[in-house]
Amino acid sequence: MNDKILVVDDEQDIADLIEVYLQNENCTVFKYYSAKEALVCIESTELDLAILDIMMPDINGFELCRKIREHYTFPIIMLTAKDEETDKITGLTLGADDYVTKPFLPLELIARVKAQLRRYKKYNTGKEEPDIRSTMCYSGLEINTKTHECLINEKSILFTPTEFSILCILLQNKGTVVSSEKLFREIWQDEYYSKSNNTITVHIRHLREKMGDTAEDPKYIKTIWGVGYKI
Repeated sequence: MNDKILVVDDEQDIADLIEVYLQNENCTVFKYYSAKEALVCIESTELDLAILDIMMPDINGFELCRKIREHYTFPIIMLTAKDEETDKITGLTLGADDYVTKPFLPLELIARVKAQLRRYKKYNTGKEEPDIRSTMCYSGLEINTKTHECLINEKSILFTPTEFSILCILLQNKGTVVSSEKLFREIWQDEYYSKSNNTITVHIRHLREKMGDTAEDPKYIKTIWGVGYKI
C-alpha cells in the first residue's frame, strides 16, 4: 500500500498490534501513545489516514479529530471501547469517516483502512474511473473530483473524504433517489449495513450544515422518507 498511517492509542499493546498489521500491508506507520505527541507529527508529515483511540488521558480522540479537521481532509477512523451510539455519532459529527469498536478483529480494521484509502485516492490522485466526470454542477454547487474541491456560489467548502464521496454519488445520480443502503455499500464497500445504522444520516446532516442546507427546506439534498436521498 505504501501509505502513511497515523496510529494514536494509549493502550500500547493495541497500538503495537495495529502497527504490525499495517506494516504487513507495506504501510509506513507513525505510532504514538499520546495525542500531544501525535499533533507534532500531524503538523510535519503528509499523512494518508489516521486511526485514533477515543479514550486517551491527555487529549481525547474527539478533540484530536476536531483539530485535524480544522486543516486536513485525510480519512479518520475512530477506535472506541464502548459500543455506544453517542460515541459513534459524536465522532462522525466531528469529521471522522468510520469507527471500529474494541475489541476488534485486526483484519476487519485493515479492511476498513483499505476501503477508506481507496476512496480517498479515487478523488485525490487525478486518476478517475472512466464513468466519473471530473466536474459536476447543480444550482451553484460545483465539485471537482480531480482536485477534491467543492464550491457553492464560488465559495470553497471543505469536506471530509466521506462527505465528498456521498455528494459525488448523489450528483452522479442527480434527480434519482439513492437509498441509504446503496450509499453505505458504495462508500464502505462492505455488507455490514443495517436499518439501525445511522452513519449515513449523521454524514448527511453534517453535509447540510456545511452547505447551508436544511432538511425542512432543502436546496440541494432532499430526504425521501423511508427510501433515501437525492439531489
